[in-house]
Amino acid sequence: MGMDEVGQVCVMIHSGSRGLGHQVATDALLEMERAMKRDTIVVNDRQLACARIHSTEGQNYLKAMAAAANYAFVNRTSMTFLARQAFAKAFRSTPDDLDMQIVYDVSHNIAKVEEHMIDGKQKTLLVHRKGSTRAFPPHHPLIPVDYQLTGQPVLIGGTMGTCSYVLTGTEEGFKSTFGSTCHGAGRALSRAKARRTLGYEDVLESLSKKGITIRVASPKLVTEEAPESYKNVTDVVNT
Repeated sequence: MGMDEVGQVCVMIHSGSRGLGHQVATDALLEMERAMKRDTIVVNDRQLACARIHSTEGQNYLKAMAAAANYAFVNRTSMTFLARQAFAKAFRSTPDDLDMQIVYDVSHNIAKVEEHMIDGKQKTLLVHRKGSTRAFPPHHPLIPVDYQLTGQPVLIGGTMGTCSYVLTGTEEGFKSTFGSTCHGAGRALSRAKARRTLGYEDVLESLSKKGITIRVASPKLVTEEAPESYKNVTDVVNT
């Protein structure tokens, strides 16, 4: 992967389609609830609302999701470019000379058409990873040649005040989770509760004591993304 030295500097960018993806999901939930009544589909949680893949509602969602995913990819690519430029400026060098290569770029909260074994038979499935991302094992045909022997890199972001993880997919995980894993620590507090219970100045002071500096557009975002707003990423990884 190119991460082979203690003290090596790495940049992890965790972003997506932001408001666009949320809007796509909100619109789809309303459409799919109507489709479920029409097609007599029953689920035990409104958040699991769905529609038949080849229905109008299903196709509308997949097209809108693809648009959001494309935006998210461009978003991350743009930030990657800017990060490289910043390092190049600071070190009076070039990104190539600094060997700032991408380890991996992977989407989360996205549906993918994949082949999986169900009751001993290989079937084509649409796997929707909500709150998770792919974690494919070594030798899987859908991962790049460079990672065929190691397995797909699995990027699990911590918080502003904790570590993050770069792992690899395994065969056991692939069989038990359709090749999925978490894509972050996961929230312990909702955004609203974090804003109500945490003070942004306290969060900034706590981070400062750890030598962590942040730039943020709004004070409320400080509390929303505070370490206390999330689960312990190491505990999440170990489970």
